[in-house]
Amino acid sequence: RAGAAFQYLLVQKTGAQKNVGLIQLNRPQALNALCEGLMAELRRALEAMESDPEVGAIVLTGSQKAFAAGADIKEMQNKPFQECYSGGFLAGWDKVSVVRKPIIAAVNGYALGGGCELAMMCDIIYAGEKAQFGQPEILLGTIPGAGGTQRLTRAVGKSLAMEMVLTGDRISA
Repeated sequence: RAGAAFQYLLVQKTGAQKNVGLIQLNRPQALNALCEGLMAELRRALEAMESDPEVGAIVLTGSQKAFAAGADIKEMQNKPFQECYSGGFLAGWDKVSVVRKPIIAAVNGYALGGGCELAMMCDIIYAGEKAQFGQPEILLGTIPGAGGTQRLTRAVGKSLAMEMVLTGDRISA
């Protein structure tokens, strides 16, 4: 029912009492890269779950290979800085962090760049054995853009956050 309305997400209510909202990122060909369409759908799904009195908590997940490999670079590459800055390019990305119901990120595989930032916006992160977290933007000549530097510092401490942001190195669960 709810899943038919989405191109980039699989959305359902699950659990014994159907009171857990499950949102699965579903762009396997792009390792769940966070394109504008996916992020718009994610905002809609979160709003629906938040307003549904039957839903007590939300789980956000990806695939075994990738939670989310980051922002969709192909979508971003031709946009000049001024267009991104004045056009509010990342506007609405923080929807996860303002939902009042608890959101759990179930991460396996890659959670890189925007994907790592998306996981950190959740209230709890459960990481599988193959989870890889990183902020590799420096390797593209840029820096994390959706609050990643601040959230990462709070999550792992200043020293490790600086190392990850300035080298692009990843950490495991």
